[in-house]
Amino acid sequence: MTTKSKPEELFSSLGERLTAPQITRLMKTALESPDLLSLAAGFTDTHTLPREEVLETVQELLAEPEGTECLQYGTNQGRPLLRWLLAARLAEQDGADTPPDSAPLFVTNGSQQALALALQTLCDPGDIVLVERPTYFVFLELARGLGIDLRSLPSDDAGTLDSNRLGDLLHNWKQEGCLDRLKAVYLVSYFSNPSSRSIPETEKEELGAVLAEHGASPALIEDAAYRELYFDAPYPARSILGIRALESFPRLYTGTCTKPFATGLKVGFAVCPDMTWRERMLYLKGQQDFGTANFNQAILENVLESGRYESYVDSMRQHYRKKKDTLSRIFRDEGLASMGWKWEEPKGGLYFWMQAPNNLDTGSESAFCRQALENGVLYVPGELCHADPATSRHHVRISFGVLRNDQLEEAGRRFVATARQFSKARKTDST
Repeated sequence: MTTKSKPEELFSSLGERLTAPQITRLMKTALESPDLLSLAAGFTDTHTLPREEVLETVQELLAEPEGTECLQYGTNQGRPLLRWLLAARLAEQDGADTPPDSAPLFVTNGSQQALALALQTLCDPGDIVLVERPTYFVFLELARGLGIDLRSLPSDDAGTLDSNRLGDLLHNWKQEGCLDRLKAVYLVSYFSNPSSRSIPETEKEELGAVLAEHGASPALIEDAAYRELYFDAPYPARSILGIRALESFPRLYTGTCTKPFATGLKVGFAVCPDMTWRERMLYLKGQQDFGTANFNQAILENVLESGRYESYVDSMRQHYRKKKDTLSRIFRDEGLASMGWKWEEPKGGLYFWMQAPNNLDTGSESAFCRQALENGVLYVPGELCHADPATSRHHVRISFGVLRNDQLEEAGRRFVATARQFSKARKTDST
């Protein structure tokens, strides 16, 4: 016999705030419907994961006389060589002309853990975090669970920062006496999840200038999970770590080896030049796991040092570009644009961010969403990707990462068929 406790009697305020993650609900929907094709999950392609590269690496690791070392506990901050390799990679991406410094870098259980550590060490319930519109919906759920007050950065329809409106917003907060509650600004700056947008270096500098002008000094958190998954060329903007104009702000850069290489290894990393903040995050991490899985770290260390990582990731860039092209062709050939749907062609990442016509409601409880499920296709409603979801119910996020090409084509046709049903219904209503 099971019992259900009363939250007010048993749980902390955090425990009371917690709800089932939307990603769990979406995965459950997909698993419970075997014929459903999911364009929702931000998974990488299962059929092309680096089995041979990992197998060769594991054999090499365990063949060495000291091979059992990687099966033992590791350190809280991460393996020294792996940290240096990651720091060197980041320095190269930012065009640094100085030797890489691995001291500010620590390894995490995926970059999601780094984001959680950052918010837990920065924010109390009621504190404010500014986010893009749209932004990574799992980050929004994390922040809401901590009782954080999420606000959208003012921007135009393309997602570009509106510095004048941001200045007005900060001025008003200062007048109201709540500017000191602004603890962080969160950016997904390379081939963003969900919009596939990248943030120009000038826009990062502009953000810093407006914050400084109004006496605000929040932490800047940059999520670069998709930085390496470009199709033709890296996005030519330095990270917040490489921009001198931002040095006065506390900064955290998060990256991952798992999106570009093997998601199941769950090895991410964070770079925090602010020693005090970094120490606090490592204290908290030590209480939680006292170190990311040492064996998984050793695998990534080996593939990075041997060149297997870069070779594999380069092939995946071409693979995902072809998958993007496949879905784009289906949308084009099936006439989705002629029905009034709008989207930008992704230049990297795993997502299409699409706007429905005539403010068509695509939210979780909408008729469109129900019809899509009935037609055998699942997507992420755009409302989940906004700090202010009530005003953002006519976008969808479409992922092309996990499905095989034949499944991707069929899923695209099912989505367009759903759009066509609603396009016909609108035409009928207008007559």
